[in-house]
Amino acid sequence: MRKYRGLMIGAIVGVLLLWLLMPGRGPTIEDDSILVLNLSGNYVESADPSFLMQLLPESHRSFVALLSELKKAERDDRLSAVIFRLRSLDIGWAQAQELRTAIQQLSAAGRRTIAYLEIGGMSANIEYYVASAADEVRSSPAASSGLVGLAAEYLFLGQMWKNLGIDFDVARAGKYKSAVETIAGEEMSEAYREVANSILDSINAQFISGIAASRGLTPEIVQFAIDSAPMTPKALEELSLIDKIEFFDEMIESLEGTVVNEAEYAQIEPASVGWEPVARLALIYGSGAVVVGKGRTNSRGNPMLASDSVAAALENAADDSDIQAIIFRIDSPGGSVLASDIVWRALEVAKQSGKPVIASFSNVAASGGYYVAAGADVILAPPGSLTGSIGVFALRPVLGELLDKLDIRVERMTRGAHADLLLGSKQLSPGTAALLRDEVEAIYELFVDRVADGRKLSREEVEALAQGRVWTGEQAFEHGLIDGLGGLREAVARAKQALDLDPDADVALAPYPPPGSLADQLSEILRGVALRAVPSLSLPGLAGRIQDWLVAVPVGVPALIPPFVLDIR
Repeated sequence: MRKYRGLMIGAIVGVLLLWLLMPGRGPTIEDDSILVLNLSGNYVESADPSFLMQLLPESHRSFVALLSELKKAERDDRLSAVIFRLRSLDIGWAQAQELRTAIQQLSAAGRRTIAYLEIGGMSANIEYYVASAADEVRSSPAASSGLVGLAAEYLFLGQMWKNLGIDFDVARAGKYKSAVETIAGEEMSEAYREVANSILDSINAQFISGIAASRGLTPEIVQFAIDSAPMTPKALEELSLIDKIEFFDEMIESLEGTVVNEAEYAQIEPASVGWEPVARLALIYGSGAVVVGKGRTNSRGNPMLASDSVAAALENAADDSDIQAIIFRIDSPGGSVLASDIVWRALEVAKQSGKPVIASFSNVAASGGYYVAAGADVILAPPGSLTGSIGVFALRPVLGELLDKLDIRVERMTRGAHADLLLGSKQLSPGTAALLRDEVEAIYELFVDRVADGRKLSREEVEALAQGRVWTGEQAFEHGLIDGLGGLREAVARAKQALDLDPDADVALAPYPPPGSLADQLSEILRGVALRAVPSLSLPGLAGRIQDWLVAVPVGVPALIPPFVLDIR
């Protein structure tokens, strides 16, 4: 392993030196060029990957970096067209809506936009939703039907634990705090079903209306296509849902202009398209489970919202005289109560600097993810974002029956009336269970207070929206939990408005914390390679989301977590 690390570092450093010594690295973009961008896989809410991180195949790509490239193309008059080659996307509805906005802005700036679908699976709902924002939608002859309707899957693990001999002590505040049902329940409660249907209805309405508006069709035609699925590309073409069926090379040959790929275009400096920033905004990420401590990624290489790191970023940005405003970009399902409160306090202190603090939600900013942003000057979210979930629960596994099945004998000794809270082999005594419930209720009251203060609402108004209920961004805006609909573009516009800048003024987004040293980046690369080499650490699809969610749930203490399956496909 040591030899492998040495070879890896040597190779990376060698490539880096070659890259740095190459003369004239930037390509020349001719007039009437055609930019081809590949959209596929996962885009994370984290800082733009460094050059070193881009050396690795299948490394996580930054969603904000993608938006920045599209913004650059929007300004680049040398481009006559932008082609989006879409394959399977693993993104949420909020990111999809931000992509749609970016594509529409390209069209408004005079770029011809073409979306090319190459989807091999049975469904391409979110891919087609993104594609439909383009001026033209084209498809591979063998592509699968793009529209089959939306579906959400909710799992209940309670019986599995019972089969293993594991029970739970449960305390929760909020009738919609259904994360408890996910772990310890065996079926969906009526409250859970109410929220699940509400979210699905909201996303489905956005899905259909968005496609209909972009394609100039009625919602009824879109619904007909969905209900007639699976449809061939030819059938979709007859309904005007796609414009042409052809192979990718045929499409390229039919267009006039020099083709520029995304790797070449990434080397174009923003200044070359007239970008002249007049202010610097700190872009602070709050991605992943909310945990106490420091760090950027968890043991699986995924982002985490570590309280000390994010709090320090807020403090440093507030103290930096070169920073005029702060954008807090959140994509988090919550986690630790303590960690959430530490970050909440850091945001409150940052506001004392007088700098505007704008919270920008991505796919999920729920429970602890909403808590940390409750005090921001402005909160924005795309209509398809998932937020709210103002509620608390505590879950404590009881392993006594499992130990009996394994013929493991246990002797218990305690000192203190409620010391049984620390035991894992028996259920809590009535007095200790009541104590746990009181603690959960106290934290729930604190959560409601934080939201009431931050949103300038009464406790009664917040209570009516709380109880652990999850809302889409569209619903949250209607109820006053956020200030407006939109993504990062709109967050930047709000920051410029707060700073009395011209709406067309350029601003620089500076990631906080800034990228690490070369040694840190090398270490992160090697760590990522090691994790990818162990398949058991990374489960695919739904199983992977379950794994991430379960890891994020604190055991035996109050937690701020929404239901884990908030993924609608």
